[in-house]
Formats: sequence, structure tokens, C-alpha cells
Amino acid sequence: MKTKIVLFLLILAFIFSGTLYAGGNSGQTQAGAVTLRWAMWDAELTVYYKPLIEAYQAKNPNVRIELVDLGSADYEALLGTQLAGGADLDIVTIKNMFSYANLIRQNRLEPLNAFIRSKNINTAQYGGMIEQVTSNGEVFTLPFRNDFWIVYYNKDIFDRAGVPYPTNNMTIEQYDALARRVTSGSGANKIYGAHYHGWRSATQLFSILDGRNSIVGGSYEFLIPYYERILRLQDDGIIMSLAEIRTSGTHYSGAFFNSQIAMMNMGTWFIATQIAQVAKGEAASKNWGIVKYPVPAGVTSGTTFGSFTGLSVNRNSRNKDAALEFIQFVSGSEGAVVLAKTGNFPAIMSQDVISNIVSMPGFPADAASREALNVYRTYLEFPLHDRGAEIDIVLNEAHEAIMLKNISITDGIRQMNDRIRPIITVR
Repeated sequence: MKTKIVLFLLILAFIFSGTLYAGGNSGQTQAGAVTLRWAMWDAELTVYYKPLIEAYQAKNPNVRIELVDLGSADYEALLGTQLAGGADLDIVTIKNMFSYANLIRQNRLEPLNAFIRSKNINTAQYGGMIEQVTSNGEVFTLPFRNDFWIVYYNKDIFDRAGVPYPTNNMTIEQYDALARRVTSGSGANKIYGAHYHGWRSATQLFSILDGRNSIVGGSYEFLIPYYERILRLQDDGIIMSLAEIRTSGTHYSGAFFNSQIAMMNMGTWFIATQIAQVAKGEAASKNWGIVKYPVPAGVTSGTTFGSFTGLSVNRNSRNKDAALEFIQFVSGSEGAVVLAKTGNFPAIMSQDVISNIVSMPGFPADAASREALNVYRTYLEFPLHDRGAEIDIVLNEAHEAIMLKNISITDGIRQMNDRIRPIITVR
């Protein structure tokens, strides 16, 4: 009941709050002008909305964009309610694959295949992402933001150990061996060779980089060697145990800032945070760099995984043509450059985009760090599945039980198989 009341109040607040930002002239729109209402979240906290709108309106002065801020915490619920109620929304921001699957199932999104063909949009520029968001042969969103996983490392720790820096073409085996070489000390002076955050993605998703395994497939024996490897690192003191991380309340950012870890596999979103902390003098890890994600033997370097933010068009929009043109701009090469200039990672990683990112004050100056941003292929952290949210719960529960050693790896895999197979069988 409390949740329903909160949701009702949020809807009322949305109805009466109006628009937080409207590009172009406020008030009455000029004759022949089009107003597009863009459903999104955190308008005041997100730096790229205004530059994207202004860049588009510089070329399309007859289009006015209204941001409809539904808030971050309840975005998916409010968006579903708004669309079901026939709200006057034109552009829909896709926050995650779970809500995307729901919106497709509810027939809320405009199919894009015909538009993509008519505009000759090169879907290859999204690094395999379009194929992964295709449902029954149809695409319903175009990615415009993308965070992918890389390796961060502390150069000072490597220098003191006399060990060469990580490279952009490491296998998982080489990554582990390197972590063992730079682990040193004990107690308060302990330096861990690597760090695996508690998220299951930091452990499980090495397994999907060969393109053969699926996290929604229903059989999870392919995860066994990865759990065996990381539990060995944990047992040998090369990485913090999950129990230690939980007990101490350690956050990955603090461990890296304080030079407690030599390497860390993490998403590109941490780049801006690390730069900011160094600039404020609040990070001991001032001398740092990045390299590409380590891959299984035989997999092309630059293969990684990540998550995207997409733009879709409300199937009931009264301004579909204009909305389609806008999402093409934002998700295309021009929008990508605008996004990169704000310090965010667009879905298209062109050389212009990379040049803008590496030119940010505080970005590592070495060539390897620049090269780390050249991605070969990105797999989704969680693929499109209409019961993905249920599968995710099971995977997280079993992962935590394995890493805390509450159950064996074999029993954890059996738990995943036994609980997820019925979920994917009944769709």
C-alpha cells in the first residue's frame, strides 16, 4: 500500500511539475514548429542533456525538446504507467534490458528496422550491440551511451615491484599471473594484485567473451573454471575475499584511490571519478593507466562487455518522424562527439570521440591508455530476455553463496540450473 501511495504521489508531482528544461523559446511554439517530449531521469544531475538538445536545435531550429524527468529510482514504473495511460511522450529513454523487454512485450515502442534501412544507418558502428537488442527480428532502440569494462592499474605499484605494466592484449591467465607478481605485504601494508568487486559481473562475465556462452541459457557449467580461478586468487590472498569486502565495507573506488590494489577490472564510468579524485588531491593513486579487458585464450583483444542507454520512440507518439530524426542524431556520430565532450562514453567510439575523451585534463597520457578505448566488440552484461529480471535474481544469489563459500561451486551451479531452467521454459 505504501509503495502505491508513493507511486501515486510521484505521478501527481510529474503532472503538475511541468518541464525541467525546454530547448528553444519557452511558451508558445512558433508556427510549424514541433515539440518533442523526452522521457528521462535526473535532468539536473546529468550534464549531457542540454548540450545534446542545443546541438540538435542548432541544425533544426523548428524542433523544441522538452525533458520529462520521471526520476531515477522509480523511472521504469512511472514510464510504464505514463505509456499505459496514453501520456504525451515522444522519446523514451531505455534504462536497462529488463524494462526494454517489458516495453517490447507491451507493444509500447516503435519498430525501427524500416527507419534504419531508409536512413542507411550503419549498425556495425555500435560494435555488435544492435544485434543484441533485436527481438524477433525487430529493433526497438538505438544506443547512445555505452559503458564498457576495462582494467585500471596503479603504475607506482608496478614500478616499485619492478614488474612491466599490463598490456592491451592480455589473456585471463596472463592477468592472473601479473596479479600474483605485484601482490605484497600484509596487514595494513597489504597490496593486493587485483580486485574483484562483489557484483557477479566482475567474476562471471569473463565467460561470455568467447561468444559461445549465454548468461540466460539455463546451463551454467561454463562458469566453473572462472569460479575456480577467482576462488584460488581469494584463497591465496591475491585479491580480497568477498567476506572481507563485506565485513570492512570496502568500496572498489576507495581501494583504488588508496593504492591498496594494483589492478582492477571495472567499467569506464570510473575514469571520470578517478580523474576528479586525483584533481582534488584525494587519491594516492595519482600515477595510473588503463588497458583493455583480459580475454579467454583465442578471443580477440578489445572484446569486452558493458551496458548501454538507448533511445526509443513511443509507438503512440504524434510526432514519430521528428522523434525518429532526433534519436538518429543523438545516437549517431554527431551526438557521440557532443556526448564525449561532456566526459561521457557514447555508443559509437569513433576516433573523434576517443580524441575528445583522451584530451580531458587528467586522462593518462600514455599510448596504451588511449588504445584501451578502441573496442572490438561489446557484449551486453545482461542480454535481452523477457524474464531477465527473474534470472538475474537467481544468478546473484548463487554467486554470493559461492563467493562466501556457503556452498560449493558445484552446488552453486546446480542451483542456477535447477532454478533458471523452469523460468526460461515457461515464457
